[in-house]
Amino acid sequence: MLLIDKYAYFNGLKDVHPLEKMVFALSLMLFSLTVRDMTVSLITFTVMSALIIFAAKIPLSYYLKLLLLPGFFILSGTITILISFTSKFTSFSNIWWSWKVGNWQIFISDDSIGTVINLITVVLGSISCLYFLTLTTPITVILSVMRKLKVPSLLVDLIELTYRFIFIFLETALAIHQSQASRLGYGSLMKGIRSLGLLTSSLFLGVLQRSGHLTMAMNARGYQENLSYIEDTYTYSSRNWLIAIVILGSLIFINEYL
Repeated sequence: MLLIDKYAYFNGLKDVHPLEKMVFALSLMLFSLTVRDMTVSLITFTVMSALIIFAAKIPLSYYLKLLLLPGFFILSGTITILISFTSKFTSFSNIWWSWKVGNWQIFISDDSIGTVINLITVVLGSISCLYFLTLTTPITVILSVMRKLKVPSLLVDLIELTYRFIFIFLETALAIHQSQASRLGYGSLMKGIRSLGLLTSSLFLGVLQRSGHLTMAMNARGYQENLSYIEDTYTYSSRNWLIAIVILGSLIFINEYL
């Protein structure tokens, strides 16, 4: 079991009704994406991070590692927005930094800085909502709620199988990498390149083999185009609904009047 799955099953909010967590997380994420306001996004990120760390009791170090994962995509996306080029040297009133290279001028304007900061806060706010749901609710429970909401069963099964195969892919890659590293397969640059090639070729064979085993296991359990599970029972909490309404209402008030 991967660590993210372990935390999803064993966390401080595991007994909270999954529909409450889904409605709360998705409503805050949709509101943050809709208004695209820096203050709203920062508050959303702060509230969700506090719930993940203090209420769900997810270790801070692990949560920070998860936040670093989308960092590359955020960095690559914001650099192209932050830096602008022009073929002629032009004097702008709101330029924060500029550099002339031949007939080209590279510059960063105050507007682009504001756009990047706003984009980063919106992304962080949205990611924190998804991490809240992922770290506090197992995927099988989320899919169970989707089935009760009458989402087409074919789509639900596809989501679950895709989710499972992603983790099979990661587990297989990690096992092969650890095996290679224990044999000094990455001791030098050339060994690393060779080991990476072997890992890539072995990875697809390993995943294909494990997917075959998974299909056999599903057929042995009477799979008939529908995945069935024993569902846990949850109880709705009026206190949780009230907290969710208060937080969402506060964000709407802040966005409208501040």
